[in-house]
Amino acid sequence: MKSIIIDDERLARSELKRLLAPIKEIDVIAEAVNVDDAIEKITQLKPDLIFLDIQMPGKNGFDLLAQLDNVPKVIFTTAYDEYALKAFEVNALDYLLKPIEPKRLEEAIRRISVKELEESIPAKNFSLKADDRVFVKDGDRCWFVKLEDVRFFESEGNYVRIYFNENKPLILRTLNYLEERLDQKTFFRASRKHIINLKWVDSVESWLNGGLLVKLRGGQKVEVSRRQSVKFKEMLSI
Repeated sequence: MKSIIIDDERLARSELKRLLAPIKEIDVIAEAVNVDDAIEKITQLKPDLIFLDIQMPGKNGFDLLAQLDNVPKVIFTTAYDEYALKAFEVNALDYLLKPIEPKRLEEAIRRISVKELEESIPAKNFSLKADDRVFVKDGDRCWFVKLEDVRFFESEGNYVRIYFNENKPLILRTLNYLEERLDQKTFFRASRKHIINLKWVDSVESWLNGGLLVKLRGGQKVEVSRRQSVKFKEMLSI
């Protein structure tokens, strides 16, 4: 996995790079010293995984994730334990406290490798069209849903909530996984938190910071990020 280490402390970056060196699954392709540096390198290099410190001068690690439309897999590496709950709310795969123990780091990488294998193989083998039906299970309830009836998907930590009819079950998948599976002519990645069904778009208006606000049939409103707004306009223009 192509990885970037993001930490303002040079010694911390060097130590983590040393610990990662024996782990064959990890290829450290860059280091970043702050949020702006990280955004530039993530955009350019498109890593699979980032090792992210939280407390950095200026913007912090959460600020970085908020500015990304497509977030790589994230492992937080920090000296502070009070951010653990918030970390998992933003899709973090693990939360490692400094000084990082080698065995704990290996466990985190092994967990990611297994999850990546489970998700990537079916995603590459076939895609889902709008008229396909999918089986959805949430607790004791089950549905056999036609994808064209799904208005949008919403990320909630390591889960995705699916909105169709009056239902909104929660499934153990990531939005990145669904984006790979779904037909991009019908389903559009509006932001790091949402994928919308273009067939359900009722109206569009300008929104904050150069973004767009999409209103879906049924009344829900979904914000399209500034970066994705450019793609959205290109797709729907004649």
